[in-house]
Amino acid sequence: MRIRKGDRVQVLQGKDRGKVGEVMRVLPRAHKVIVEGVNIAKRHQKPTRGTMQGGIIDKDMPLSASSVALICGRCGATRIGYRYDENGKKSRVCKKCGGDL
Repeated sequence: MRIRKGDRVQVLQGKDRGKVGEVMRVLPRAHKVIVEGVNIAKRHQKPTRGTMQGGIIDKDMPLSASSVALICGRCGATRIGYRYDENGKKSRVCKKCGGDL
């Protein structure tokens, strides 16, 4: 997967289209990501030893990694490419401006 934890992404499709957030977790086997403040669902939480407080909580749900785009500092939402430097190190680059991400 080209998107990693900590990346700043923009949602391209769905009810939260246009929202920007940071990737909190990546689920590569399911090809999904969890973005902070996006795709929030209400969940009924039973009080347990870990969470003494029960009730209705807001939970960030996963969404498909193909429905988010990484944000480049210069040109906004973009696709990701790869480039190898002279030492053979692989780095991610912006497809629009060619800058490192």
